[in-house]
Amino acid sequence: MQLFINKNCLSKIKVLFIFVYLSPLTLFAQFNESDTLRTKASLSLTGFFQEGNVETLIFRAQSDFSFHPWKSTVFKTSNSYVYQEFGNQKADEDILSRNFLYIKEENRIHPLVLGFVSTNFRRKINLRYLLGAGLTFGVLKREHQWLEFSISSEIERTEFATADFNRPQYYGDKTLRTIRGTLWISGKHHVVRDRLILNHQSYIQPSLEKRNNFRWRTDIGLEFPVWEFLNLTVNYLQSFESIVVANEKQQDRFLTFGFTLKSY
Repeated sequence: MQLFINKNCLSKIKVLFIFVYLSPLTLFAQFNESDTLRTKASLSLTGFFQEGNVETLIFRAQSDFSFHPWKSTVFKTSNSYVYQEFGNQKADEDILSRNFLYIKEENRIHPLVLGFVSTNFRRKINLRYLLGAGLTFGVLKREHQWLEFSISSEIERTEFATADFNRPQYYGDKTLRTIRGTLWISGKHHVVRDRLILNHQSYIQPSLEKRNNFRWRTDIGLEFPVWEFLNLTVNYLQSFESIVVANEKQQDRFLTFGFTLKSY
């Protein structure tokens, strides 16, 4: 499978993501009580700003949307945008779209199909996509508490802006392809009499072909409800990639503060 992208395509992708981020806001006004049982949407906006001797701007937007296209089938999409700037100089601009189709979700063990699309400015990733499938194992499922593990395998293709990497064996080719296996852990927990909500999703993705090609990511959010549809949010994001372009660090960390709007 061949996939090519240029600057015009990237601009269209960014416009699409802006629409996806804003769409939950319009959905809030359209849902009725019965809709929210089968359709859920949320929009989280967090960031950090400092001005003076050191100028820093970090902004993160994330939208989550799920619905039932067919009976016993759930489609979930999570789309995030991260922007970081130091001294009016752009340091990061990342897009990540994670899409899942869960079949027979009411069962403790059920299959899933997934598709990821992402870009990364600092890591010089023009476009990355993954397509795969796997199984989800439900450990805990209650009204305000759930925890699940998933295992999957994916085909991945990553287009870089350069062929100069931190590992010499990957020199000379801007496009890297591999097959991955992924272990996921995710959950949501209401604690302290629903005054605190913990959200988390972590995964590790080793290549099944190259031992030195792996990545992991953990995303943790704390929400403090202030209104039925509004929560204050603290978010921590940490990611690691073993293969990066030359002179770039393998690990990133973001700590941001803001709020979450939701339809349920």
